[in-house]
Amino acid sequence: QVQLVESGGGLVQFGGSLRLSCEASRTFFIRNDMGWYRQAPGKQRELVGTITGGGSTNYADSVKGRFTISRDNAKKTMYLQMNSLKPEDTAVYYCNAKGYYSVESPYDIWGQGTQVTVSS
Repeated sequence: QVQLVESGGGLVQFGGSLRLSCEASRTFFIRNDMGWYRQAPGKQRELVGTITGGGSTNYADSVKGRFTISRDNAKKTMYLQMNSLKPEDTAVYYCNAKGYYSVESPYDIWGQGTQVTVSS
């Protein structure tokens, strides 16, 4: 069964740091396009950033310069390093893998989410 499992969330003070991890059940997903999303209470899920199969990254303006996405193919794990955290970063963070097994066989897989709470 294909799975993405997030970990590393928790409670941190304003200005602190956390590193989230997303472990995939298959190397295939780590080697292709993946992303981090977040959903705050009462708000829609929003994109935090993405990493392509080639390693290119893209970030939402709200986190640019503070958050960094990376991955370790050998560990089948994608990371989200979050620095200079703010209360408005409080949300459930989800990892996502989206792409195609083949031309007519797409996939769109989500992890269960991990809570990040930033206190002021």
